[in-house]
Amino acid sequence: MDFRLSPEQVLYRDGVRAVCARFPETYWQRVDAERRYPDEFVRALTDGGWLSVLIPTQYGGAGLRIVEACIILEAINASGGNAAACHAQIYTMGALVRYGSEAQKRRYLPEIAAGRLRLQSMAVTEPEAGSDTSRITTYARKDSQGYVVNGQKVFTSRVQHSDLMLLLARTSRVEEVARKTDGMSLFLVDLREAGSSIDMRPIETMINHETNALFITDLHLPPDALVGTEGAGFAQLLEGLNAERILIASQSVGDARWFVDRCVAYAGERVVFGRPIGANQGVQFPIARVYMHARAAGLLRWEAASLFDAGEACGAEANMAKLLASEAAWEAAEVAMTTFGGSGMAVEVGIERKFREARLYLVAPVTNNLVTAYVAEHVLGLPRSYGTGGRT
Repeated sequence: MDFRLSPEQVLYRDGVRAVCARFPETYWQRVDAERRYPDEFVRALTDGGWLSVLIPTQYGGAGLRIVEACIILEAINASGGNAAACHAQIYTMGALVRYGSEAQKRRYLPEIAAGRLRLQSMAVTEPEAGSDTSRITTYARKDSQGYVVNGQKVFTSRVQHSDLMLLLARTSRVEEVARKTDGMSLFLVDLREAGSSIDMRPIETMINHETNALFITDLHLPPDALVGTEGAGFAQLLEGLNAERILIASQSVGDARWFVDRCVAYAGERVVFGRPIGANQGVQFPIARVYMHARAAGLLRWEAASLFDAGEACGAEANMAKLLASEAAWEAAEVAMTTFGGSGMAVEVGIERKFREARLYLVAPVTNNLVTAYVAEHVLGLPRSYGTGGRT
């Protein structure tokens, strides 16, 4: 396989880099200190068409593949930015593109592609269910006018900066279905019309990552809010989650590259005891090793993306890429802190911000322990280690 970027892909990468150059480290430090959403950065990406790359051309998008989306998100994080502010606009689109009705696509996709409508949020996780999505209890009761939804969601990000939200809810109780993953459905919620039916309560976290707990009370949805087939929402969600993992892996690869670049520059110019600290193997070896780890994770990410674009099964590759990339990014963050020493703790240097941000992807959007259990059971054929009858 040829992993070199094509001339067109190089243009995409350089175009994103040019946007990021307008938002230097001082911008991200200011946004982080103020705990606010990077509206200016997201608007610049939106105006450039970078967040609508997966929307088919007939609906006003670029009609590109997940591979190109990977290039975009990796370039953002490698430039020192934080793609988490807007990455959902790319991967949440998949459910609507793949399973939405023609009427839904014509109504929403052109508006999203033009930047007049934002689809930045997806509500799946619940406090009592956690990583076991089959245990969600948010329920969409069918009535003569559509559906009435009641329930609670947690860690639902960017709701305040989204016009639409993808919502997973049960349309059949778990005791009514043959398999516990049956009976869940996807809905496209227009947040502008939800009113007081959705109570959004921000959750303060260690990073500037706007996320919320949602309390949903008698939310009325029309019949055409249903995306795809009623009861098949979990299977439809899985395809989107594969895309999410591949793109998160790309962000982590970008973070690792950023840390390595900063380490190389600092270790080459920082002189202690008469020579650059980068001349010491205790400094240079960790940097070189994490560089190799990031390169390896990036290759598995490309394999996962290629399989996804070919319409082939890629669950194992997507999950493994996410794990390896997130671990490489965290390793690079640790190496950067050690390389910079006390200076790495200083906010003005920028390392500590990225250090905090890189830690997120060891546990989100899926914890690496679950990824490891998935590979052990579904790839290697080992006995199930969690769930009914299992041990954690």
